[in-house]
Amino acid sequence: MDKNSERFTLDVLAKHNALTLATNREDGWPQATTVGYVNEGLTIYVMTFPEAQKVANIRRDPRVSLTVDSEESDWGRIKGLSIAATAEFVTDAGEIQHAIHLMIEKFPQIKEYPQPDPSEIVVLKLTPKIVSILNYEKGFGHTELVEA
Repeated sequence: MDKNSERFTLDVLAKHNALTLATNREDGWPQATTVGYVNEGLTIYVMTFPEAQKVANIRRDPRVSLTVDSEESDWGRIKGLSIAATAEFVTDAGEIQHAIHLMIEKFPQIKEYPQPDPSEIVVLKLTPKIVSILNYEKGFGHTELVEA
């Protein structure tokens, strides 16, 4: 990925709080779920619960897709990302704590809620492989497909 594409991608990730994560269900149908996220560079972390359907889906197939975007009444201002990524379960205690720290930094309101034991949550690490950059400021429907 060139520096301009990386800068655009990181800027979009920094400006948003939620993404839509698509996983592959056992019956073949895709499942899309909106989740909060944090990122460190191009690495994206999502936290969820072990019972979540997306967890079962990822255990079977770690290939995921995600989108990050916002609604724009002026279509000429649409900017967003569609990312093909691999998902993995973070098991390292230090990395789990780091992801939790990043989440609290981005969403300070989390401190107001009862904190789950780290063993009661699942931390997913999403590693982009292919990024489709949407930037309609360069023209209606403008996309660029880049390898991460």
